[in-house]
Amino acid sequence: MKQDVIIIGAGVIGLATAEQLLLQGVKVTLIERNEIGLESSWAGGGILSPLCPWDYSDDVNRLSHYSAQLFPQWTSNLYKASGIDPEYLISGMKILSFVDKKIIENWCLQYPTKIKYLATSHTDTHLNKKHYPGYRDQENNSSILMPDIAQVRNPRLLKSLHIRVLQLGGKIIENCVVNQINIRNHNVHSLTTAQGQIFADYYVVSAGAWSKALLGPHALGIEIKPIKGQMLLFKFNEPPITNIMIKDNVYMIPRQDGHLLVGSTIEDVGFNKEITITARNTLMKKAREILPLLDKMPIIKQWAGLRPATKKNSPYIGRHSTLSNLFMNAGHFRYGIVMAPASAEILANEITNHSQKIDISPYQPGSAFRTELQ
Repeated sequence: MKQDVIIIGAGVIGLATAEQLLLQGVKVTLIERNEIGLESSWAGGGILSPLCPWDYSDDVNRLSHYSAQLFPQWTSNLYKASGIDPEYLISGMKILSFVDKKIIENWCLQYPTKIKYLATSHTDTHLNKKHYPGYRDQENNSSILMPDIAQVRNPRLLKSLHIRVLQLGGKIIENCVVNQINIRNHNVHSLTTAQGQIFADYYVVSAGAWSKALLGPHALGIEIKPIKGQMLLFKFNEPPITNIMIKDNVYMIPRQDGHLLVGSTIEDVGFNKEITITARNTLMKKAREILPLLDKMPIIKQWAGLRPATKKNSPYIGRHSTLSNLFMNAGHFRYGIVMAPASAEILANEITNHSQKIDISPYQPGSAFRTELQ
């Protein structure tokens, strides 16, 4: 079997990359070690912004900011083509913890974004009090509302992308572990998989937290490791809040059908996806500080995902430093969803030699290798 491009990993990054390549006429096969999109892509919350973006590097902000602008058209096209609505929704994001206004204002000069400062007496204006009284005003600090921040519903986005890739002629092989990357003359010659040898002209590693392990001795400065995040799910008759809310690194995401997500932990425990009582209790304690009515609500579900973390929280997108037909699109940490359309666009343009719309040099895998050698 020979394909133009083999993509290893069928999470949101792999699927979005496949879609972009297929739209440019490339023949694509995705290989997934489990089932499509059931790792960190499914497990995340779908906030289309870093949680407190001024706390992140320019590399993270530049890619996230550009990518978020692609979502309205991207999700609209996916909905029309697949019939599955990714539920793109501008819900706004409210940050309840006290922050330095000067830092925020300096960030806004570089990344123009609407910001509203809300006095304590107005912190509850975005609560659905008609149905859910009992919201606790924050202490004497102001809160910050970013009214234009949006969200998507991860599972629905993944289903929509899955259908779209198949519509465009892409092939997906699930439950197919890649055991070895076979090298010949500074090129990837083939992949040895659980379902036999697979050959292509080009190969893309989009295997999330497993990307470095997959590369083995060919990682060459690429540092990606799993960081576990646990989340809780509640169900209300109607959304109890209208904004995404963040306080002390815990966030709440209201869905339109009344589901409420609470997340998430940051745990450096290797490839361990077990859920824990400790995480549940920690998240519940902090969530109740924001929304006391959760005391009376049962937890519908608890789950964990493994984020692909890098040293600078910035992904690797582009050609491998020494293997000329191998490309990377991995290491997006907590922001694989928001960065997906831009990352896919960048990687597809790299393979097909199209011009880029933003500076991609900070994300090149080769720059990581050179940095390690200096």
